[in-house]
Amino acid sequence: MTHPDLLSRLWASPQPPSWTHRQWEIAVGQARRTRLLARLGFHFTDRGWMPLVPARPAAYLGTGILAAERQHREVHWELDRIEAALSGIDTPIVVLKGAAYVLAGLPAARGRLFSDIDIMVSRERLNEAENALLAAGWAQQPHDDYDDQYYRRWSHELPPLKHVQRGTVLDLHHTITQPTSRFQVEGRRLLERALPARPGGRLLVLAPEDMVLHSVVHLMQEGELDTGLRDLLDIRDLVVDFSRQADFWPKLLDRASELRLHIPLSHALVQLHRLFGLTWPTELDSQVAQLDPRRVGGPLMARLLTAALRPHHPTCDTAWSDAARLALYVRSHYLRMPVRLVVPHLIRKAFRRLKPKTS
Repeated sequence: MTHPDLLSRLWASPQPPSWTHRQWEIAVGQARRTRLLARLGFHFTDRGWMPLVPARPAAYLGTGILAAERQHREVHWELDRIEAALSGIDTPIVVLKGAAYVLAGLPAARGRLFSDIDIMVSRERLNEAENALLAAGWAQQPHDDYDDQYYRRWSHELPPLKHVQRGTVLDLHHTITQPTSRFQVEGRRLLERALPARPGGRLLVLAPEDMVLHSVVHLMQEGELDTGLRDLLDIRDLVVDFSRQADFWPKLLDRASELRLHIPLSHALVQLHRLFGLTWPTELDSQVAQLDPRRVGGPLMARLLTAALRPHHPTCDTAWSDAARLALYVRSHYLRMPVRLVVPHLIRKAFRRLKPKTS
């Protein structure tokens, strides 16, 4: 039996939900599956709603908050180790995604959990940076020749590295989209505008408009939408925070056109408005409409994303949401790679999923 999606519209509601005990069980399950448990806890804490939460789900939320706070402390320490490991490499070091939100102390970091740390360096120093990290205790994960070629020829990052002692997983990028992508972005254009993350350190974060666009293109091209609602919330929090800068919206729209990311941004804005009521200055309405003037697949994409961004949980999964996720998964690969590469790549991945695992 399916139940309503309890999480998606919660974030825009000014009132606490009046959930039954059963609904609370479902909401906690949906939040865990979408990696939003700690964020849900902070959402209730910040609004003074925690006294209204039954004891058992309140304990789950509290545990989630403690786990997020512990991970954030560990991330700060781990980033110090990465900075030290790359001290001899002449390259900007830009921290990306969740770790960047934590490092910069952004509201999007509140309750944010992540499974790895992402950094970006200049493409010219990519191999040097990899060798420095290997010398400092990170190691390549087991992968076959095809995977190695895929990452090094067609990807925007190298194969993941894992520290041999601490178990930290690190993704080393040279840009934010694949070189074969229909939305190619040269890494140097992002590095040129990156900003210091903290005084006196080498670590950088993307400029506000670039940080939003990276989150947008990650959501729209990632393909795996199990945590899609979390990723959309990231974008919402970034936009709300950066909107306090008077020139943020014009910069965002201009930068999206400059980097040719206007169509992904258009799709994201539709979902941000639908779920969270997010708006932009009315004087920019015509410029927002021009992000996708031909509405290339707009209505269909809106329907697919509306279904796929529901929490990927048995209580609210439907045949349509599963079909939407599959369609967006195939679309993401089509956008990232030409047909001559994507067809054999998807066939290979399908066979891997069917192949029984050996112990």
